[in-house]
Amino acid sequence: MLPHIEAYYALSDLSVSLIFLVGPAGYILAASSNALIHTRFGQRGIACAAPVLHLVSAVVLALHPPFPLLLLAFAGVGLGSAWLDGSWCAWAGAMGNANTVSGLLHGSFSAGAGVGPVVAGLMLARERGRGGGGDVGGGEWYSWFWVLAAMSALELVLLPTAFRYENAERYHAQDPSSDDTKAPPSSITSTPLPAPPTTPSTKDLLSHPIILLSSLYFLAYVGTETAISGWIVSFMSRSRHASPYLSSLSSSAFWGGQAAGRLSLGFVSDKLGVRRANVVYLCVAITVQSILAAFTGLPASIAVGLVGIVGFSMGPLYPGGVVLLTQLLPRRLHVAAVSFVGSLGQVGAAVLPFAIGAVVQGVGIGVFMYVIVGLLGLSLGLWFVFLGLKAKEAVGIQDEEEEEADGEEY
Repeated sequence: MLPHIEAYYALSDLSVSLIFLVGPAGYILAASSNALIHTRFGQRGIACAAPVLHLVSAVVLALHPPFPLLLLAFAGVGLGSAWLDGSWCAWAGAMGNANTVSGLLHGSFSAGAGVGPVVAGLMLARERGRGGGGDVGGGEWYSWFWVLAAMSALELVLLPTAFRYENAERYHAQDPSSDDTKAPPSSITSTPLPAPPTTPSTKDLLSHPIILLSSLYFLAYVGTETAISGWIVSFMSRSRHASPYLSSLSSSAFWGGQAAGRLSLGFVSDKLGVRRANVVYLCVAITVQSILAAFTGLPASIAVGLVGIVGFSMGPLYPGGVVLLTQLLPRRLHVAAVSFVGSLGQVGAAVLPFAIGAVVQGVGIGVFMYVIVGLLGLSLGLWFVFLGLKAKEAVGIQDEEEEEADGEEY
């Protein structure tokens, strides 16, 4: 939708990049509120609140208000998505078969992100065929958000139904640091807790270097992922002179590749180990992205296929990082920690695409692919730094947990 919004509101590349800045505002708010919602309402609270916010925001976007209100609606989408992201990622990452479950969770997200641009492109093409306009800004682009409103209404039915029993009491009972987890199962579900656990503060989270290091990795990776999905359509149209259909298809290829990678590479990560596997995935992505940058004369159809391969290799990188983070942290920190690193990841999702917009406006869209190669290299470097501190940090956390357990016994 980026080119259509840019044309409809007569915005520059720099101005339209403000869309990338408002989404992280929701993630930053979610980082401080997600654990609190879990403490008071459990996962059921998230399952109810997030779809409502998605629905309201989608309706506002469909009404195509003035651009400042449009930005506010995008911020609402970001907050709802951040609640779901932090909650469901922590929930999946703590499971025994975490790589598989996380792959299914993130793969479903990527599948939706891949199908969306295709459906939106077909809708816009139909509008242009009816006389809605031949330019990129032609056609009722905002009608797509009515489709998202309908999907949000479905989300409002499905999520509260699926998590209808996951209240605050159930959430506290799953915390191994809670005294109530030592009681028989029947007493857990029938006896109210005397006092709910306090939510971890930002100071608590930052006391673990692993959270700080993983935040930098997620910042670089999510920023790169968002930059590709946000600018690839404009790049294919303006630099590679692809048709509107192939330009839209490039975004779908990226997200479709991510979905396939997340759904199919979970067992590879389990076999190789997530640490080694992510190195392999990043190296493949850097190689293919370098080919895209170096060979400017590639046919648009081949370029779209290579974009799909980049998405496929990048697919497992985010869920793999979340799985490893939850494995190395005590359960009481899972929701807060995943929300925190997710919020910093969204800072990257805002800053990097916005910075690319500034570069594109000053230098030209042709530098886009080279910037992505550099960002993928940065992600690889941060992953190595992340790995270098994992062993020491994990031992420290385990020692703290053992000391707490010993203190309870005495």
